[in-house]
Amino acid sequence: METIEEQPVKKRRRGIYLLPNLITTAALFAGFYGIVAAMQGKFEQASVAIFIAMILDALDGRVARMTNTQSEFGAEYDSLADMASFGLAPALVMYEWSLSSLVNVSSNMGKLGWLAAFLYVASAALRLARFNTRASSTDKRYFQGLPSPAAAAVVVGFVWACFDNGIEGASVALIALAVIVFAGLMMVSNISYYSFKQIDFHNKVPFMAMLVVVMIFVFTSIDPPINLFGGFMIYALSGPVISIYRRIKKRSRTEQ
Repeated sequence: METIEEQPVKKRRRGIYLLPNLITTAALFAGFYGIVAAMQGKFEQASVAIFIAMILDALDGRVARMTNTQSEFGAEYDSLADMASFGLAPALVMYEWSLSSLVNVSSNMGKLGWLAAFLYVASAALRLARFNTRASSTDKRYFQGLPSPAAAAVVVGFVWACFDNGIEGASVALIALAVIVFAGLMMVSNISYYSFKQIDFHNKVPFMAMLVVVMIFVFTSIDPPINLFGGFMIYALSGPVISIYRRIKKRSRTEQ
């Protein structure tokens, strides 16, 4: 009786997708450079590096979806890179530039400075962990809590705007303390923020939409530090303002 020879089963080749993970690595490098630059007192370069990390972070996910190269490895790697670029880096930049000077006021204020920086780092970690565990069950139109890249933009945007205008970190240490605490608390809040994920980059858009994009670039280029900080601060404040407005509107309806 003839026996049919069993053909060997081809093992699935293991590996990672190069392009999206390469972009994520570049974002991680930009965040790490921001830390190194801040330690050397180059706060403008540090701030710009973190903004570059934001652009790269926005690209890696879209590139992965457009090229159909999403993977669990890529998602986890992206989260770890975000923790470094938008958690550790902004906190260290703010601490080196301003919060470390609070020790000159008193020892307790010095402790408050690094504790505020740690609060921001811990909030970023909690925000990313919550996002990863609820990514599949939440409304894609909104983020729960301020996204970590936007929080990082508020923190380093403040540093860049002040540094560019000759304002020393020690003179605005209390304001810097308030900014970093605000950004940290907004990340772990339950406040909803619009995600802009409904914007479709594949289909045609009206001509006016392209004109608006051009105007945004022109307006930002007039004074990048001030305009970027102002824009992201408005976005950070939009969540609480809209939340308060909705509650007031809801109460007025129930009272009628």
